[in-house]
Amino acid sequence: MTDQDELFLSQDQILASKVELTDLDSEIFKNFDYSFEGSSSFKVPELPDLPEEFNIGVICGSSGSGKSSILKNLGKEEEITWDSNKTIASHFDSVDDAIDRLSAVGLNSIPTWSKPRHVLSNGEGFRADLARRLQSNCVIDEFTSVVNRDVAKSCSTAFSKYIKRNNLTNIILATCHEDIIEWLSPDWVFYTDTQTVSRRSLQRPRIEINIHECTKDYWSMFAHHHYLTSEIPPIVDCYLATWNRVIVGFASSICLPGKSPPLYEGDTRIKYRECRTVVLPDFQGLGIGTRLSDAVGDIVLEKGYRYFSKTAHIRMGEYRQRSSKWRATQTNLMDRGKSTRRSENNGTPYDQGLNLIPLDTKRICYSHEYIGADRKSYDPKWLEVRKSLQATFDF
Repeated sequence: MTDQDELFLSQDQILASKVELTDLDSEIFKNFDYSFEGSSSFKVPELPDLPEEFNIGVICGSSGSGKSSILKNLGKEEEITWDSNKTIASHFDSVDDAIDRLSAVGLNSIPTWSKPRHVLSNGEGFRADLARRLQSNCVIDEFTSVVNRDVAKSCSTAFSKYIKRNNLTNIILATCHEDIIEWLSPDWVFYTDTQTVSRRSLQRPRIEINIHECTKDYWSMFAHHHYLTSEIPPIVDCYLATWNRVIVGFASSICLPGKSPPLYEGDTRIKYRECRTVVLPDFQGLGIGTRLSDAVGDIVLEKGYRYFSKTAHIRMGEYRQRSSKWRATQTNLMDRGKSTRRSENNGTPYDQGLNLIPLDTKRICYSHEYIGADRKSYDPKWLEVRKSLQATFDF
């Protein structure tokens, strides 16, 4: 490449280039009646006055419309480097920092955290890079350009929630995809094609998930995404979650022996426990996992049973701590050494749904019972009312 090949930016924000034409160029362009003498120029769209402080701004337009040129005038995109001999989780400042940032971009699969960056899929790699760039005053070019549109939507949702929850400011994204704007809910959007600004806040689309009873065979689609184990007990009730006829999640429950303190006089209901709940990586970050768990809880209650869950997954556990649909049990926030049954052979803590799974005895667990909306599990009359209603589990 010669000096004439390089782009330069004039004071008038004009991108210009000059090239040396060959005979082949002339023949090619002549076939299309295209008159070209070796020089071309492009005026970079001028960004109008914007608020001094905001959460998210978006520059949106087709390829070649000036998005990247505008972005370069607003800041420098951080270059992310990864050590190929280390996990992606090890590249963060602390345990909390890793969990917060990776969850913030919808990368909630713990097995994925244990991998080096270069073996991740395009979608996983994009999210990992984004997690490390996430800070106030950052600029990000080609946002969601290399991922499929399901990943783009779920990542945009989680990304936006984290930014607004933590009040990060002046984050500007450039993208050619308008489909993510309603999922991002930005403060402003500058459209380079029309050179117009939209400052109206779009409402995030409603996500309607359908729950279907299924066989255990579907677990194979989700097994390697579960943070604890790829195994599943031989006798479980299984459920699939679908969104727009696409499978997005799996959940199962298992019957438990023993009794728990009754919630009302004469409460002798059988106990069930959540066994596995997994959302496929492309759809993590949309809040499907918590909604799926709640929906299965409703199904179990409507069958006349009680529903319990124990998890070490922080995001799921903290959701239940805040939710009025779940109540903490006596073993909530205890370490496994105190709250988990042990095998008769060697005293090792184990998951009741499987034979033996080595567990960290010092790991704090969240333990809850699902009581449903309006504490319906406390009301013995509720079950009689529900028998006359047709239950649906869309949300």
